[in-house]
Amino acid sequence: MITLSQLSKSHGARTLFKDASLQFHSGKKYGIVGANGSGKSTILRIIAGQEEPSSGTVSIPKKARVGVLEQDHYRYEDERIIDVVMMGNRRLWDAMVEKEEILAKAHEHFDADRYTEVEDIILGHDGYGLEARAAEFLEGLNIPAEIHEEPLSVLSGGYKLRVLLAQTLASQPEVLLLDEPTNHLDIVSIAWLESLLRDYEGCVLVVSHDRRFLDALCTHIVDVDYEEVTVYTGNYRAFEAAKELHLEQMEARIAKQEQEIADHKAFIDRFKAKATKARQAQSKVKQMEKIEIEVLPQSSRQYPLFRFSPQRPPGKEVLSVEGIEKSFDDPVLMGVDLTVFRGDRVGLIGPNGIGKSTLLKIIMGELEADAGTVEWGYETYPGYFSQGHEELEESPEQSMLDWLWTYCPDRGGGYVRAKLAEVLFKKDDVFKKLQNLSGGEAARLIFSKLSITEPNVLVLDEPTNHLDLEGIEALLKGLKEYEGTILFVSHDRWFVSELATRIVELTPEGVNDYRGTYEQYLEHLGEDHLGR
Repeated sequence: MITLSQLSKSHGARTLFKDASLQFHSGKKYGIVGANGSGKSTILRIIAGQEEPSSGTVSIPKKARVGVLEQDHYRYEDERIIDVVMMGNRRLWDAMVEKEEILAKAHEHFDADRYTEVEDIILGHDGYGLEARAAEFLEGLNIPAEIHEEPLSVLSGGYKLRVLLAQTLASQPEVLLLDEPTNHLDIVSIAWLESLLRDYEGCVLVVSHDRRFLDALCTHIVDVDYEEVTVYTGNYRAFEAAKELHLEQMEARIAKQEQEIADHKAFIDRFKAKATKARQAQSKVKQMEKIEIEVLPQSSRQYPLFRFSPQRPPGKEVLSVEGIEKSFDDPVLMGVDLTVFRGDRVGLIGPNGIGKSTLLKIIMGELEADAGTVEWGYETYPGYFSQGHEELEESPEQSMLDWLWTYCPDRGGGYVRAKLAEVLFKKDDVFKKLQNLSGGEAARLIFSKLSITEPNVLVLDEPTNHLDLEGIEALLKGLKEYEGTILFVSHDRWFVSELATRIVELTPEGVNDYRGTYEQYLEHLGEDHLGR
């Protein structure tokens, strides 16, 4: 369906990828992966016609409907939420609007011919079922029916992006281009989207940092690395195994070539002075010159080093939360009780809007509860990672180096630079101002601070947001090696599965507290309980 021919893209002297030739077929689901900045999203924009390649071509059948996940919700602020979704099927939406205009003017002049044409378009595209389909998409994304008639402006930014995702799905495209569609989705909505896309009959190209999503959905993985674009058959787990095997085979070939040259050289050095062996030695020289050692390509993937060490162990009971209540316009938390013990790794889950981040802010003293108490145990030293990285907003003009140095003023500059290098900030990177950091850079900087301050309790709100797959893997490794206590909120099911030893789910009916892993929790309640 889609053909890329000799596609290349460069930014100045930097090459993202070159000479990429591949095809994407209907019915297949392609996960596009690679390091941040490798060119994943660039490929989607080139296919969508939003960006020009440096060279090469993209071929898409003229009649193919291409659905692209938009990010600009501001153009729809005053539109009804349900209308924004229906606008995804532009031809049908325009026909429905025109029909209403024709009927509104019928008392002056009724254009019967145009009305018939418009009605044919509506009937041919099942227009009378469009609103019901749009409502299903919205409810699947956890946007309830009672607000579908409200303007888009009533929603928060994350929920507005959900509406744009519903709009893309409602367009009934034959090709879906989705850039990080699981961002801003909770576990419930991710599972719904995953199921919907698995049954989708068209071609899906998706950029995502969600391993479980890629494993459950993808039939192929498109790897953007080594300035090349390579397609692997299978899901993300199969891709990892195949790529590792390919690298091992390449290293084995290089080792064999190097050993062959070493053997030839040893023979030459031993026998070059002997007349009886001179001809053989000369032959070895020619053989050695013909051997071309492969160059092991340098991957664009980089793994930060996250190391967390508690300064001292706390008492057995780390945290006691009793009767916490909090309301804004409506009640959010109602009578929440929670006790955390030393060594717990608590995964706090639940749909967006249920109060998870609010509870963490109350626990950390960032927000005052309407009722209830929070008590930290003996010798507890909590460290907090906020979803919005608010602590960096207090001194936006400060450099990363100066900001981090304030947490270890008795240390030299070399130590601070070394800590920044661990999380991939090198040379002049360290002078970058806080206000200019990307989401991923801000996250890595805060984790570096937590490494320096040595808390014995880590309270983490969506710690994997903005990190690439390599960063998430490195963070998980660091947290698994951490000997302290962890209380975290995450919608990344793979991350929760790998880290949590206890699941606390916030629901409208109360708190489900389960001592066990996420997989055990799903088995205990049934995997579809989240949807219910």
